Amino acid sequence: MAIPSSGTLLQGVVSLLQALLLDRRYFWALAGLAVLADAVLTQLVIRFVGFTEIDYETYIEHITLFVKGERDYSQITGPSGPLVYPAGHVWIHWVLRHVTADPATGAILVRTAQQIYGTLYLWTLLVSCQVYQQAGGMPNYVILPLIFSKRLHSIFVLRLFNDCWAIAIMMTAIAAYQKRWLKVGTTLYALALSVKMNILLYLPGILVILVQTAGLFAGLGHIALVISIQGLLALPFLNTHPKEYLSNAFNLSRVFLYKWTVNWRFVPEDVFLSAAFAKSLLAMHVLLLVLFGLKWCQPDGGVLSVIQRTLSRPRGGSGVTPLSADRIATILFTSNLLGIIVARSLHYQFYSWYAQQLPFLLWHTKYPTAIRLVLLLAIEYSWNVFPSTHLSSGILLICNTAILAGVYFGYPHGRITVSAGKKEI
Repeated sequence: MAIPSSGTLLQGVVSLLQALLLDRRYFWALAGLAVLADAVLTQLVIRFVGFTEIDYETYIEHITLFVKGERDYSQITGPSGPLVYPAGHVWIHWVLRHVTADPATGAILVRTAQQIYGTLYLWTLLVSCQVYQQAGGMPNYVILPLIFSKRLHSIFVLRLFNDCWAIAIMMTAIAAYQKRWLKVGTTLYALALSVKMNILLYLPGILVILVQTAGLFAGLGHIALVISIQGLLALPFLNTHPKEYLSNAFNLSRVFLYKWTVNWRFVPEDVFLSAAFAKSLLAMHVLLLVLFGLKWCQPDGGVLSVIQRTLSRPRGGSGVTPLSADRIATILFTSNLLGIIVARSLHYQFYSWYAQQLPFLLWHTKYPTAIRLVLLLAIEYSWNVFPSTHLSSGILLICNTAILAGVYFGYPHGRITVSAGKKEI
């Protein structure tokens, strides 16, 4: 039996690596290895890095008051503040309280909670890979940066923030939208929104997708579905203290503390807290949505043609061609990013809102790979500087804006624009 030469063996290894990194047929082989490696890494983080209590104790204290019968949101508070999240957050942590509380003492079993969040993290990673795979048009190795974020591991398994639940559900919703499982996607979207309000950032993109795919009437039906799910989950509070629930769970005027922000740190505090600054950011958000809305409608003849078809055939989609999975993800990720850029305050846990979307967005620019990697590393650096500085905040804003501009002038409606067509369900 002939023994392969070292040169032949090396050539085989190189060919295998090339296949894993570049050949779409081996995407899930690489993704499986990445998820397995990250599962090990996550367990090492849980085992050897200390847990830091920030909000989880407060979440559980909120639920303790809820279990005791309190239904007035204005009276539900804890060590780090009042309950300011929608009802989906309450139900998730109602379950977690039962699972992570010591039956004998009632104390929080932190390690149990960390394992649950570790599993949630791996699910989010897996479904992110699914979104990338369904989109196509990118080399396999684009998913590798997903497993190396120090801050993201911290948010999930060392801090146990509720943002983790919102993004896990939202990424699953995006995967469903890509498959044109529209009702499933909207149901999941509603559940994600019931955990945190930041999920509203996806709404403009979702409306574009729904109107172009299913039509105006169907889009209105999906909005009604979202509202109905919010109401159903919040019934215990709406039945008794509706005003307190709505004003606390969906408080759009809430101002976050300047000292915790990662975004806009270089702006003087008095300017940062001013109404004029808030209004200017809102105006910027509207402008960016208009600019990208024009881009999103380009493949279908432009925004005027889309509006005309929407009004003339409200029972059918206004798109000329079926939206590809890549186009759907690009629209939703971009809708999220532009909202993040103009957010007045971003706390450290908010990195989870888009961390697993960044490689996708970078590969929808026309930047050289080296520039893409530099931007990715610079953003990770910015989110790991504590407390944030004028420099780290400036770097973050510049890099986020560079990615958004790169997508705008690169592939704002996806690398693969047209789908072969799938039935909406």
